[in-house]
Amino acid sequence: MARSFTAAQARQVLETYQEQLRDLRQSLTVPEDQRSAIRQAVEQYAIEGALRILETIPVEEVNQQKEGIRTQLLRQSGYETMADLRRASLYQLIAVNGIGERMAERIRERTRELAERTEGTVLLRLNADDRDERSTGVVRAISVYLDSREALGTGRRLYETYQAEEAAQEALRPALNDLRWFFTGSRRKEAAEEAYLRLTRLCGKYADLTRRTLNDLIRAEGQSGEQAWEAFLRQPTEFTRVLEELCPERLGGGGVYGLPGELAQALASEEIFTEGLKCTLRRYQEWGVRYILHQRRVLLGDEMGLGKTVQAIAAMVTLDHRSPGRFLVVCPASVLQNWRMEIQRHSNLRVTLLYGPMKQEALESWLQTGGVAVTSYENTGSILLEPEQSITMLVADEAHYIKNPTARRTVNVRRLCRHADRLLFMTGTALENRVEEMIQLVEILRPDLVQGLRELSFLAAAPQFREQVAPVYYRRKREEVLTELPELMESREWCVPGPEETLIYETAVLARDYPEARRVSWNVGDLQNSSKARRMLEIVEEAEAEGRKILIFSFFLETAAAVRRLLGDRCLDPINGSVPPGRRQQIVDEFNAAPAGSVLVCQIQSGGTGLNIQGASVVILCEPQFKPSSENQAISRAYRMGQARNVLVYRLLCVGTVDERILELLEEKQAAFDAFADQSEAGRMSLELDQQSFGQILRQEEERIRRKRAADPEKPDTPTEDYGCLTPESVVE
Repeated sequence: MARSFTAAQARQVLETYQEQLRDLRQSLTVPEDQRSAIRQAVEQYAIEGALRILETIPVEEVNQQKEGIRTQLLRQSGYETMADLRRASLYQLIAVNGIGERMAERIRERTRELAERTEGTVLLRLNADDRDERSTGVVRAISVYLDSREALGTGRRLYETYQAEEAAQEALRPALNDLRWFFTGSRRKEAAEEAYLRLTRLCGKYADLTRRTLNDLIRAEGQSGEQAWEAFLRQPTEFTRVLEELCPERLGGGGVYGLPGELAQALASEEIFTEGLKCTLRRYQEWGVRYILHQRRVLLGDEMGLGKTVQAIAAMVTLDHRSPGRFLVVCPASVLQNWRMEIQRHSNLRVTLLYGPMKQEALESWLQTGGVAVTSYENTGSILLEPEQSITMLVADEAHYIKNPTARRTVNVRRLCRHADRLLFMTGTALENRVEEMIQLVEILRPDLVQGLRELSFLAAAPQFREQVAPVYYRRKREEVLTELPELMESREWCVPGPEETLIYETAVLARDYPEARRVSWNVGDLQNSSKARRMLEIVEEAEAEGRKILIFSFFLETAAAVRRLLGDRCLDPINGSVPPGRRQQIVDEFNAAPAGSVLVCQIQSGGTGLNIQGASVVILCEPQFKPSSENQAISRAYRMGQARNVLVYRLLCVGTVDERILELLEEKQAAFDAFADQSEAGRMSLELDQQSFGQILRQEEERIRRKRAADPEKPDTPTEDYGCLTPESVVE
């Protein structure tokens, strides 16, 4: 039979096919090569980090074991630190007059041992504000790996498609030579014709895709360090997850994060189902999910920013995978919509809000179809279940809301808990320092443990107590598990009030108008005359120049409104008590997507909890808060997992006003707290300022102002050295 193609055409299509198959086969080795490159970059990071530490260790350390190493001779030859010795070769050491070959070998061995021990202590910290050659090497290696994932997935699928046609190569061989074709039987000629058509279609159909895929891999390999850092800023959590997979030892906390050995061993076999989960869990989060699943009735106390919500969602996904059921989330009304959106974002679970005028219809729907129902503490009284109606798991967010056993919402939640097979209480509050509150919650979760905890409550900070509470209470701190977080840099910005500010402030104090006294500097008629506002503008402009976004917090609605008017178009819609929870999350999403220099102004009571605002890396506090925990919660909106930049916190304070007095009193309380050897006793102390203490501050201020005015009645509005522990002159300095 006649051929429909020439031998040259057959050779061409076969050559094209083999070339593309070879390139695709080679691309399969790229992922492991890239993973090796990441490990090598991290290892180099550790080596160079260890050298920096060794530069601080004097050369005399090499003779720590008193082996007669003549360190004075080493110093005379220019070897002053252990880093100098680490960089020296054996032959360079032998060349030192008085150091023989045997002593040089001993020096090298001791130096190597110290260097290796030091390398083991070096933890990886990637920070877009602190770039150097070693961190850029790590970021670039990871960025190449991440940037190649889509192309590698396509390449693997293409390779499998091409490989499926390998048999066509042999079938086509008779057509590669005219003489051979002449002596080939009709059946093999038909097979060759079919093979030619298949390979032609294959190479034609996928030629462009194959070329683009291979070019994408080349492009990823060729990216610069600057491009890699830009990718890191867009998705820092993805970079960390790669490091957790490949080099967990360099992130610290790589074990079981404080769990007793026997419990950790039991948890290790707990299986997590990730099908239907739309996010990747961090290693410490996986342990949290295993703990929730295995222990069944627990209190998860991770610090803010560690992803308690995601861990709860992952536990619900796993339980739903095992047997579809009903889940109930009870939370403060302020984060109701946040829970709904997080569940939708991170899972395929059906979400029903039991809230608003249609809550009864929503309840009936949830009872029939299952999924996750989300309601507020205030609404729990309207959720009435029949005895046979069960809940697979009840999640109580901010569980300290139900610490009071006689409160109505506590009674309602306890009633609902009786329908739940599993309980998950969550709080970011450190309950070790509030043992009685912890016991109230544990009494709902595990009443069998309460007596033992009461007996050991005086040892709340001791290992014995932690071991006793471990079956029901699990808490990790940021510094234990997020060692890759950039730095948190806090500063007090002391502002010198002008005549108008001073007069308004003193008038408020003398009138015993406590709120106006606390609003010092923000309550002037024109914020152009506000020393705090001027400093705030400087910070905002500097932040914009550095490509940062800004969060501004105030306790006072009037202050937040004034700040927003002053900043104008820089500001998004504010977050305060009048903004519905669903709209709050929308504002946060808009802010995270907004350009550098954008500002989000929040009332600290409304915007300080329940929201993830990693898009901001500058936090401004307009006045000191009575509760340090309020400030910490506000800062934690930005300083949390996923933050890629140093977080800069600025506290705006006025010299010689209640701002100073509040800080002084809180520092005294903190010093007294720190002085306690018995931490459980310290835990009973309040680190908050109450109205009585603030009243005392105002009375002292009132007396000072009256003395000042009596001394100089002509100048009641002029700051003097009597104005506080910081004078205007010292601030200028």
